[in-house]
Amino acid sequence: MSPHSRIDRSLSGDAPWLFLSPHLDDAVLSCGALMEAQARGREVIAATLFTEASPGPHTRAARSFLGQCAVKDAGELFDARKAEDMSVLADMGIRSIHLGAVDALFRQRKVPKFGSGAWDRLLPEITHRYPTYRFDIALGRIAGGDRPLITQLRIDVAALMGLTGAELLFCPVGVGRHVDHLITREAGMSQRDSLVLYSDFPYDLTAEPDGTRLAQWGYVPWSWDQGLAAKPPRIRQYATQADALFPSGEIPVKPETYFVPAF
Repeated sequence: MSPHSRIDRSLSGDAPWLFLSPHLDDAVLSCGALMEAQARGREVIAATLFTEASPGPHTRAARSFLGQCAVKDAGELFDARKAEDMSVLADMGIRSIHLGAVDALFRQRKVPKFGSGAWDRLLPEITHRYPTYRFDIALGRIAGGDRPLITQLRIDVAALMGLTGAELLFCPVGVGRHVDHLITREAGMSQRDSLVLYSDFPYDLTAEPDGTRLAQWGYVPWSWDQGLAAKPPRIRQYATQADALFPSGEIPVKPETYFVPAF
């Protein structure tokens, strides 16, 4: 770790920090210890990008996800998750913002009228941008139809940086290759002068970041290991998700990993 890294320099001050969270729990999962520690001395803002579902019929992958959650109706689930997120972050002294984009599991693509109707009800995968999880959402390939979404999110993030006066912007590095995590990273890449990347937990329990890409960007690891014992109880506060994320009941405790420019 460089003693002159971007985070080290900012730690000596009290300027606001902005964390981009793909979903309604990711920022706390990956960065909760650092966020809570810093919220005692500076404004910390968590902006979640993908905070909505679309109406049914849902794909098999989406139905499987809903079956794992404490709330089975998609609309009710996302309402519960937003309330959950605001409550957890308020407890941590962190400001929450929800940007309202549709989660990848529920994101639909435009189809011609002849491609809709009864077939969609029988096979919802026809109208969804990412019809499966393993072969679409977790494949690491952003659909062309999401490029306008990325453009809009970049505009939104730039506006948030201006409105909050944030000195640092934290984005997921994309461990696990979930498409929403990659889109969140893309949304922040235009803010390279302020950008810090974070390792995606719990994906990083079984996968590694793209070291080649990080080297090309000139980013090196930076670690935070303070206050980790308080993190599992915070994660447990996301009651709609915790059991599905950690079916064994145990939430591993590990230092948080960040990536900063090597200068």
